[in-house]
Amino acid sequence: MTTTKERALDAAICLAGSQGIRAMTHARVDAAAGLPKGSTSNHFRTRDALLAGVIARIAEGERADLAPAARGPIHSIDEFVDVFTAVVTTLTGPHADRTRARYALFLELSSDPELQAPLRAQRAAFAELARILLAGLGAKHPDAAVEAFMAFGDGLILHRLTVDPGAPVRRSVAIAVRGCLEA
Repeated sequence: MTTTKERALDAAICLAGSQGIRAMTHARVDAAAGLPKGSTSNHFRTRDALLAGVIARIAEGERADLAPAARGPIHSIDEFVDVFTAVVTTLTGPHADRTRARYALFLELSSDPELQAPLRAQRAAFAELARILLAGLGAKHPDAAVEAFMAFGDGLILHRLTVDPGAPVRRSVAIAVRGCLEA
């Protein structure tokens, strides 16, 4: 069963992802979550506390999405492509609002390194996982490969979130992975 705190965080993520960070007020979160007035502020006294809670909730959800990639070694390029196609499809489909909220938070909090730290840590963990997997598949230059792959992934995700939600994923991921392994 979802707790009041989780309902508030999920509603805040949906607001931020669909209407922007400025829409994420305590009162609007209460209304969006169907909670009595003041419920969100009981758990998150300040805006910074609410932002920190949202960031932690986003990270928790994304770790769950990445679990298939982190479950163990990936032995083939096709398996790598399948896993990351599923991740991109999930981030831009069922969890599009959460992904939009993450990007919005990155931008909004660029002048607040303390609040942005968990977002950067989450990204660093994902990049390290991708680097290990690319190296395991024979990337000649794993550090350069992961930089290129992460940039490609951000571009594909933003494209699907903003321009073409139905843009194909697997073929693009396959091309990018093969290019990262060869470079």
